[in-house]
This record gives sequence, C-alpha cells and structure tokens, in this order.
Amino acid sequence: MVDDMGYADLSIYGRTEYQTPVLDAFINEGMKFTNAYAGAPVCTPTRVALMTGRYPARNEIGLREPLRMNADDINMGLSPSIPTLSSMIKESGYETALFGKWHLGAVPDFFPSKHGFDQFFGISGGAADYIDHKSFNNELILYENDLPIEKEGYLTDLITDYTVDFISKKHDKPFFISLQYTSPHWPWQLPGDDPYPDNVSHLSGGSPEIFAGMVKNLDTNIGRVLKAIEVAGLKKSTLIIFTSDHGGVQYSDMGPFQGQKLTLYEGGLRVPAAVRWPDVITAGSVSSQPVITMDWTVTMLAASKAKIPDNLLFDGINLMSYLEDFKKLTPRKFYWRITNRKRQNAYLDDTLKYLKTAEGEFLFDISNDPGETINLKDINTEKFTQLKSDFQLLDNQMLEPFVLPLEPID
Repeated sequence: MVDDMGYADLSIYGRTEYQTPVLDAFINEGMKFTNAYAGAPVCTPTRVALMTGRYPARNEIGLREPLRMNADDINMGLSPSIPTLSSMIKESGYETALFGKWHLGAVPDFFPSKHGFDQFFGISGGAADYIDHKSFNNELILYENDLPIEKEGYLTDLITDYTVDFISKKHDKPFFISLQYTSPHWPWQLPGDDPYPDNVSHLSGGSPEIFAGMVKNLDTNIGRVLKAIEVAGLKKSTLIIFTSDHGGVQYSDMGPFQGQKLTLYEGGLRVPAAVRWPDVITAGSVSSQPVITMDWTVTMLAASKAKIPDNLLFDGINLMSYLEDFKKLTPRKFYWRITNRKRQNAYLDDTLKYLKTAEGEFLFDISNDPGETINLKDINTEKFTQLKSDFQLLDNQMLEPFVLPLEPID
C-alpha cells in the first residue's frame, strides 16, 4: 500500500507528466481494477479497515481521523485483543513482516509485534521527514521492531532495503509482507534534500517536479522488491496486491473525479489497485468490479487459508472468484463517514451514491457522472430517500464519532 496516491498518479491510470514503467508493467502482468475504493479518505481509518476487514467506525481507533502524536492520542492504538490480518495469517503458519508506515499506535503497547508481525521496520506515526526520519514534533519515529533506530538514507529506499533483505533470506515457512510505503505522502522531498525545518506547516513546500520525482523513486523501489521476488524463484506463486490508502492532495491527479483526501467525493476515495498472481490471474485483465480496502483483507486470509474465529464477521468479501473469473461482476454497497473538520456521510449502492457534506445532500450516478456534478436528489427522490435511509441503518451500528476540532497534521 502506498500513501496519498491519487487515482491517476500512475501513467497506466492516465498520468502524463511522468512515467511509472515498473508499476505499469506489474499491473499489466495481473489484474487492474478501475473501481477500487479506500475504506476511508484518511490514513488511520483505512489502515484499521485493512487490518480488521471491517468498517473503521466499528473500532475506537478507527474514529481517529487520523491518529495523532499528541497527548490525547499518544496512548491509543489498535487493541492487541482484536484479531487482525497479520495475527490470523501468522497463526496459519506464515512468517510475517511489516515494512513502512504503521500509524495504528505510537507506543510499543500497540506496535506491529503485538499484532502478529515477527519483524517491523518503519515509522510509528503518520508522517516523517524522508531525510532525518523525525515527526514534525521533532521526535524520531523510525523503529526497528519495538526500539527507535537512527539510520542514514532516504526513507523509501530504507523501507525497500529491509523488504529486499527479508525476501532474500532463507525461509522455512511461507511469508506474508505488509509493505506500507509512506511515499508520496507529504513532506515532499527527494533523496539528497535537506530535512524540513522544525517549524514547517502541514502540506507546505514541494512542487509538481518534486512530487513526480517521489513517485518515480517509489516506482524504482517497487521494482527492486519485484526483482527480489523473482530472484527468489517466487514470482509465479506469490500473490501481490497494490493499492493506495486513499486519494491524494495537491500535486496528485485524481483523474475524472472531484475531491481529494479527507473528502467523500470520489477523488478522496477512488484509488489505483491491482493484483498479480501468475499462477491464478490472467495477465492483462481489467476489472470494473467495485472493491474496497476490506476486500483485500478477506481475500488474503482466504489465499493463506487462515483460520477465522467463528464469531468474527467482515465487511469485506473474498475476491478469489473474481480473480479467477474477472468478467463476473457483483453490485456492491459501501458506507463511509468522516468527522474530521465537518461531518460527511456517503453510501454507494451499485452506481448510485448518496453524499452529505456541509454544502448539502446529493444523489449522484457515478457511472454516467463520475465527476459528481449533477445532483439527482430532486429527480430521483425515491432512490435518494432509500440510500439516505440505508446509510442511517448502517451508521446506527457504528461507534459514536470522535469529533476533533483541530486541523490534521498528518
């Protein structure tokens, strides 16, 4: 999973200002999804969705939009008592590792080691300087397992170094890697740049050229990981899922969609996504099947034959049948809620979408109006009322929102 990448930030999805040849080739070797959604339009909730396979608002930590490095949130995190993707896969006999961004608890009580990961290298919080690896409270948040570590190097390169080293070692068990790149999330920096000053404001700096350089560096680093898998003789048998945690911000390209990160317009939710598994998936497949973050959780659990606790229910579905027969499509219903800044609600029923923002309530037909410009609320009142009611029925099952009055810092 990459961070803050917009729907059209790869050349295979339409970006023209630069090229991403490695990811383009990877996607062409598997199945490209054109209707993939994030579980939330902000970092922590989407990661909760991935780890649990459930809507983030079902979990207390999923109400943090995002989890912060301040006094209110510092002692919060994803509870180790909750069955997670990694803990269930580990229990099924896999060696497990997470490299990159965690953002589900900033203290070791909630670290990856408490959730079934045998190895961890990366940042505990939502964003770090790519050069000195400090948060913008000037704290070192780079860790190896449960201990802070100082390392020289560009953060994306270091995450890849650890991943390649792990793949290249001899393994007595099958392995599962959760590779969570921080790029191209702010701060926008390239190898060799100076660290950002301590008093920098959120989303400051950068340029289209720096953003392009970060994405191209990310593309190159993913190529190193794919090469390591090939050298290890594991290319044909390895399931690899690529996606983003949500839409991007400035310098990103959201394609035909309006909105961005922290909004429930399509630009905040639609993400690039692809799956490569040469033993199973026909190369060059393109699927318009709607999918969401929680589906990847359930699919990986199915692929690893993990044992699922009897009382554990998921909001995602197993996509294995779609990977094997990509022409089979099933209508889906998705729910989102965000309370960071101003409350927003959204509910998607196949191609009709209910949306509520500070500007009003809307009904969009995203198949014919992907830019969400034509409000059908007063034209198709029956569907508007139905979707609004469906949203409320599901929202009643969720935890009460945690409303934060501060601006996001990561």
